[in-house]
Amino acid sequence: MPRPVQLRRVQSRPELRGLKPLGIPMADLEMVSLGLDELEAIRLADKVGLYQEEAAVRMDVSRSTYARLLTQARCKMAEALFEQKALLVTDGPVFVGAGPRGGCPVHGGPRRRGRACWCYDEKRKAY
Repeated sequence: MPRPVQLRRVQSRPELRGLKPLGIPMADLEMVSLGLDELEAIRLADKVGLYQEEAAVRMDVSRSTYARLLTQARCKMAEALFEQKALLVTDGPVFVGAGPRGGCPVHGGPRRRGRACWCYDEKRKAY
C-alpha cells in the first residue's frame, strides 16, 4: 500500500478553472488536468522566480517532490498547448495558507527543520 500523499501548501485558490484553445468548442477537446499543487509549483518557479529549495520550503514539501511537481506541470502545460487540449485546474492534496506551518511565535518565521528554533530558551523551556 503506498504512502498517503502529503498536503502541499498553496498561497490561494485561483479563480481560473481552466483554459482552452480559441475557436474549438469545448465538447470537441480532450482535457488535461493540472492540480493546484502543480499550478503553485509553476507560479513559484516561473512567475515569482524562486529557486527549487526556497519554493519547496514555501510549499512544505521536499525539494525532490517540488522538482517532480514542476516537471509534471510543465509537461501537462506543453501537452495542452501543442496538442490543442483543454487545460483544467483541479483540486489536489493541498491546503491554502500563506504563512509557515508551525512558525515561531517570537519572530514569526519558520522553525529550523529537525532542530529547535533559535528563539527557544533551553533554560526556561519557553520562547
